[in-house]
Amino acid sequence: MTEPGSEALEAGRMLFAQECLFTAAVASLSQLPPLGLPEVAFAGRSNVGKSSLINALTGRNTLARTSNTPGRTQQLIFFELGRRLTLVDLPGYGFAKVSKSLVASWTRLLRAYLKGRVTLRRVCVLVDGRHGLKSGDEEIMGLLDQAAVPYQIVLTKTDKVGGNELAGRVADIEAALKPHPAAFPVLRLTSARDGGGIAELRAALAELAAPPAD
Repeated sequence: MTEPGSEALEAGRMLFAQECLFTAAVASLSQLPPLGLPEVAFAGRSNVGKSSLINALTGRNTLARTSNTPGRTQQLIFFELGRRLTLVDLPGYGFAKVSKSLVASWTRLLRAYLKGRVTLRRVCVLVDGRHGLKSGDEEIMGLLDQAAVPYQIVLTKTDKVGGNELAGRVADIEAALKPHPAAFPVLRLTSARDGGGIAELRAALAELAAPPAD
């Protein structure tokens, strides 16, 4: 795995230390905010830890709401970071305990957003480090391939996985990514609980941000 250098790590730290503000909660395409800053979206199965990861990246415990109840995030949630980057918390997919009609509505919104948002620079597809890729992950990866949207697998909760087991899981996922044209070959391993990999992910995402204003 290629690790960022000290300058990249500092750039990531500086960016994610900036003010991060909630800007929109979107339940339909008509509510999408105007195109502007580069966007990074966070996708993943329900309860994979998207909100916890966003909180860890920004150093804020309550920016994105966390819950043990799958399906808590029912909209596209937009945050503006330092007037340079927009973070988007996407609805979780998988085993959310909601009606089929609501799941279908989320799915349509998610597909339309991923296919049509020209400012979307990257999607972080979060995968639980304890379990590896699931069918829902493969589905979103296929959609991103079709839309030609670059995405990167980010393993979460890696503090809960043993070293040998984690190494095997990483190898399996790297092999699974080879036929996916829009996937980054490099995985990011993170833990919102102990901070593992957070600085490195900040550095990677900072490269996508708009330049600082003069």
